[in-house]
Amino acid sequence: MIKILHHGAVNGVTGSCHELRLLQATKGSDPSGSDPTLLPASNTHPGILIDCGLFQGQEEARGSSAADLAIDFPIDHIRALVVTHVHIDHVGRIPYLLAAGFDGPIICSEPSAIMLPEILEDALKIGFTRNRALINRVLDLIRARIVPLPYGRWHSVFEDEVGSLKVRLQRAGHILGSAYVECDAVSGPAAERIVFSGDLGAPHSPLLPEPKPPERADRLVIESTYGDKNHEDRETRRYRLKAVLEHALEDGGTVLIPAFSIGRTQELLYEIEGLIAEFGDSEILRASKGSDPLGSDPTLLPAANSKAGALGVSPQGDRPRSSPGSSPRSESLTWSNLEIVVDSPLAAEFTKIYRDLKPFWDEEARALVAAGRHPLSFEQLTVINSHEDHLNAVEYLAKSHRPCVVIAGSGMCAGGRVVNYLKAMLGDARNDVLFVGYQAAGTPGRDILNYGPRGGWVELDGERYDIRAQVHTVGGYSAHAGQEDLLRFVEGIPQSPSEIRIVHGDEGAKRALQAKLRKLVPVADVVIPD
Repeated sequence: MIKILHHGAVNGVTGSCHELRLLQATKGSDPSGSDPTLLPASNTHPGILIDCGLFQGQEEARGSSAADLAIDFPIDHIRALVVTHVHIDHVGRIPYLLAAGFDGPIICSEPSAIMLPEILEDALKIGFTRNRALINRVLDLIRARIVPLPYGRWHSVFEDEVGSLKVRLQRAGHILGSAYVECDAVSGPAAERIVFSGDLGAPHSPLLPEPKPPERADRLVIESTYGDKNHEDRETRRYRLKAVLEHALEDGGTVLIPAFSIGRTQELLYEIEGLIAEFGDSEILRASKGSDPLGSDPTLLPAANSKAGALGVSPQGDRPRSSPGSSPRSESLTWSNLEIVVDSPLAAEFTKIYRDLKPFWDEEARALVAAGRHPLSFEQLTVINSHEDHLNAVEYLAKSHRPCVVIAGSGMCAGGRVVNYLKAMLGDARNDVLFVGYQAAGTPGRDILNYGPRGGWVELDGERYDIRAQVHTVGGYSAHAGQEDLLRFVEGIPQSPSEIRIVHGDEGAKRALQAKLRKLVPVADVVIPD
């Protein structure tokens, strides 16, 4: 018998952790009485985990919350951990899994094998320990356990008297290295192919090819982050991004983009470089009240004249120069006036890794590189590394009328350098906050998104901050598939699955996707696990 279990968050989109277990059925052996055909977990009933992620916001797992990260399920029988991608909500509890005694391999894609130690090093420093020697020991252990698996290649996890299990990774299009997992499981007379979607990417996302449906899925476990809504198409979202950035040029404000270090940051840089390349020397016409195509209806102010480097931080992240005094007004504004700042050492590191992994980019991105473009490294881009440079940049941008775009972590505003920018800039109507990804319930990002358009406030580090900055969202830049994308992924499976489990989404998104899938695949049992 082949069993799917869920150890992650009951509701919401973080703390992803699933188990595939092979069982020898013996009637009446389950001590819980919930299923008389199942034996309790043991070494004779081997299984694998799919992800082991961190909880965020208000989400809770069975007996485990954001404040209680202990592994609260049996693991002695777990033969391997398969990682779909390296976002913290899918890998953040790996150190705790190791501490609990897991000693099996960590199977992931080749790009993820490079990035996983980097993201876990940051997680260890923030939430585990500051002891450098201990961090190094944990990272060395993780590196020793990693098994890089090329896309499309079957890998045998185990084969014994109980049964056998092999896995294959396919591109998921979510972030670099992301994969959905195909599992061929055999237990006695039962033989099934079970697919875990991980997080699926939206079609036509920058840099990455879109995911293709599996050739077979007897049972499917699928995410539902955006199970209740669709994203804007690429041209629409590009136009909206352009409009927000032009607003920054017009009124001398800062566009603050809270972004995840992996995936979202790199996609934004790719799109912004494309806009600069296309419109760099074009004059931007003055806007008047009511002309904002995003509908925020700003009264736009003249922008400050600027040139690259006026922020006071060199592109190499050297000690900031002294900030200039008040800048003269400019009658002619171009895209070349706009400086793009990445203020996140982790995002900067992963942007470098993205550049090094060009063979995994899609054809469009590789063609730009072949034509001499540098979509992740361009003249207007400044990277801030040191904390001192960060504080100086916050102070300068809050006081100046310098048009600037700042991409800073964390993506849900629950910590990181973005918090200092928010504290300094939310109260100024010149500035904009642009959300390009999901904001989980219970995070400051969700509160800003909900209450900002109503002139409300948000609590940051125990203090209330009024929200006068304009708040925008461009959903098309989410790294997650929208509802239509998810349906198309399922519809593309040649023979419909007999069961579809909907996970990794808020309750409303799950229910909406469930209703759609029941109509699309009437032969499938479409369930939302408790």
